[in-house]
Amino acid sequence: MRISPRLIAAAFWCALIFALVMALLPKPPRLPGDPSDKVQHILAFTVLTALAAAAYGRSAFAKIAAGLFAYGALIEILQSIPMLHRDASVWDWVADCAAVLVVLLIASLLPQRQGRRSG
Repeated sequence: MRISPRLIAAAFWCALIFALVMALLPKPPRLPGDPSDKVQHILAFTVLTALAAAAYGRSAFAKIAAGLFAYGALIEILQSIPMLHRDASVWDWVADCAAVLVVLLIASLLPQRQGRRSG
């Protein structure tokens, strides 16, 4: 069964909004296993990148990388707002970027499927 790229794109945009909300909550809910902040960043950006790559295809990898790098930076800038009681860290952004690059590298090694739309 093939999942529509439109459905995957919708999941990507929902995940993008969810990640922003979770990143900006003053007291986000604890996750099972209580993973570190870096692990949470890596997981979030792994999922976002995989969804984006599946939705928009190989031709959009450069745009996906640039967009998610900027999104990670935006999250860190917003987390520096004192009233949010969050901590901004350039290392969180580095973790985001590393996750994006690893997922796109893996995706580039997978066989390309027909029917993907370009971004």
